[in-house]
Amino acid sequence: MAGGIATSRSVRKPAPADIGRPTSEPAAVRWLLIGIAVLFLTLIVLLPLITVFVEGLKRGWEVYLSALIDPDAVSALKLTLLVAAIAVPLNTVFGIAASWLIAKFSFRGKSLLLSLIDLPFSVSPVIAGFMFLLLFGAQGYLGPWLDERGLQVVFAPPGIVLATMFVTFPFVARELIPLMQAQGIQEEEAAATLGAKGFRIFWSVTLPNIKWGLLYGLVLCNARAMGEFGAVSVVSGHIRGETNTLPLHVEILYNEYQFSASFAAASLLMLLALLTLGAKSLVEWKTAQRNQDLEG
Repeated sequence: MAGGIATSRSVRKPAPADIGRPTSEPAAVRWLLIGIAVLFLTLIVLLPLITVFVEGLKRGWEVYLSALIDPDAVSALKLTLLVAAIAVPLNTVFGIAASWLIAKFSFRGKSLLLSLIDLPFSVSPVIAGFMFLLLFGAQGYLGPWLDERGLQVVFAPPGIVLATMFVTFPFVARELIPLMQAQGIQEEEAAATLGAKGFRIFWSVTLPNIKWGLLYGLVLCNARAMGEFGAVSVVSGHIRGETNTLPLHVEILYNEYQFSASFAAASLLMLLALLTLGAKSLVEWKTAQRNQDLEG
C-alpha cells in the first residue's frame, strides 16, 4: 500500500504548460515567417499597385484626368459595368438554383452537374472565347442563322456578356453549395411540416441562413466579371468605343505606347478592384461576427 502511494507520488503528470503546442515556434522563426510573408506581398501586390498609380500620375493630374474622361475610356467603363450588371445577377440566380438543387435533393447525375459547374475553372478563358466564336461567329455553327435574322453575338456586347457569364458562373454556386450542405435540410423540413411552400421556405428559412455566403460569392463574381480579359478579348473584336471593356482598353493604349493613359485607365480598374476588396472584407467581417454570435 505504502509502495503504491510512493510510486504514485514519484510519477508527476506533466502540467499543461509543459506540453508544447503544435503551433508553437521560437520567436525568431515566427518573425522570419512574418517577414517572408510581408516581403512577398510587398513585391507581388503592393509594389505593382503603387506603380500603377505612380505611372498614371507621372505626367500630372491634367494628363491623368484627360485619359479618364476620354470618350473611349468612358465607353469602356460603361461597357464593363453593363456586362457585370447583366452577368452577375444571372449567375446569382443560376448559382442559387444549382446550390439549392445539389444541397437539398438527391438525384441521378448530381456528380455530373458538379463537374459541369467546375468546368470554367479548368478551361482557359481564351478557349472559352473561341468556343463562342465557333458557335456564334460568321463561319460558326449558328452564325449564318443569326446573320439571316440580323442578330450579332460575337464582336458585339451580347458575346461579351456570354463569355463573361461562362467564366464567372461557378463563383456563386461554389460558395453556396458547401454552406447549404453544412446547414442540412432540418429547418426546411420543419417549415414544410408547418405548411410552408417551396418559395416561402426559401425566402424565410434558407435565404437568411446563406445571405453572407451569397454576398461573398457576389463580390467574387463581380470582381472576375469586371477584370475578365482572355475570353472577352476573343469575342469582342477590339472595336474602340463599342466592344472594348476596360481591361481591353488598357491593353490597346499600352500597345500604342500611350503609357500614361494606359496606367491611368488601369488605375481606374484598380479602384474598382479596391472597392470590391472593401466589400469582400466587409462581408467577411459580418460573417465572422455572425459566427461568433451563433457560437455565443
